[in-house]
Amino acid sequence: MKVSVVKIDPANPDKEIIAAAAKIVREGGLVIFPTETVYGIAANLLDEKALKRLYTVKGRPGDKPFTVHISDTKMVRDMGCVITGTAKKLTDRFWPGPLTIILKSGEGKKTGFRMPANKIALELIKASGVPVVAPSANLSGRPAPATAGETMADLDGKVDMIIDGGRTEVRLESTVVDLTVDPLKVLRAGAIKEADLLKAIDE
Repeated sequence: MKVSVVKIDPANPDKEIIAAAAKIVREGGLVIFPTETVYGIAANLLDEKALKRLYTVKGRPGDKPFTVHISDTKMVRDMGCVITGTAKKLTDRFWPGPLTIILKSGEGKKTGFRMPANKIALELIKASGVPVVAPSANLSGRPAPATAGETMADLDGKVDMIIDGGRTEVRLESTVVDLTVDPLKVLRAGAIKEADLLKAIDE
């Protein structure tokens, strides 16, 4: 069964479409949506069934965690993680944007966070009212999609809704940086170069 694809204006997202998508996420469904880098699949972090389904849909190893997508830094604190001095320098410089940072909670649990620079993404996350994980909308090991159409090849019929906000701007996945170690460690090279990260810290 083909999933419904809903077109939306990236500069002025339709609030009703956003609300409908947020309801799906909140209730345990999966929604494909654009960020500035690539298209992602939104799921409710607090819903175990949704997460299990997401792992299955992507064909992703169960021991590989998902990044939490946020619309403001308060969400980081709400999840028990501390924004360190280094983290603040990087987030002040690169958020919203294509940077994923890994922080540690008071209990020692590592969590990745990203604040996308895309109005559709930010409004969807905010409207969902729950922590949202959002890996790229492709099967594991396949190229990350830059258009809603590209997501269909792998995921048509496997999600509940696809928001088509046009071609993504960056078309390259976010840079992933582990800030729980010193010096920081780049786990995935992406849209932001390591040299630019180090420069922001030095400044």
